[in-house]
Amino acid sequence: MHSITRFKTHAQGLEGWLAIVDGLTVGHIFMQEEPDRRIKFLDAWIHPAHRRKGIYRSLWETRWTYVSNMYSGYTVYAWCKDSSLPLLLEKGFTTGETCTYVEKKIVGNTSGPRVPVTC
Repeated sequence: MHSITRFKTHAQGLEGWLAIVDGLTVGHIFMQEEPDRRIKFLDAWIHPAHRRKGIYRSLWETRWTYVSNMYSGYTVYAWCKDSSLPLLLEKGFTTGETCTYVEKKIVGNTSGPRVPVTC
């Protein structure tokens, strides 16, 4: 069984919830209040050994209950993975743009820095 603890960050102004099993954090979920009465649902993570046990849904439902009670009239939005989309659609969200993950390894400049010679 897991417990859920709410917390706020000071540096980034985020609110989040931790899923804890036997004193260890096994998952988290975040949100951020933005201007114009908007709430951005941010990343969620569940430790691989604790996935498929209802922890993500429990974290999501806890956050949803919180915003439903505290932010009436706000608009919530999120970017999500395909695996998270069914839950959001179940909760009445509508789909918007599609976003594709891309990455590139940074390769250092092999010719050295370009520094102008001034003397």
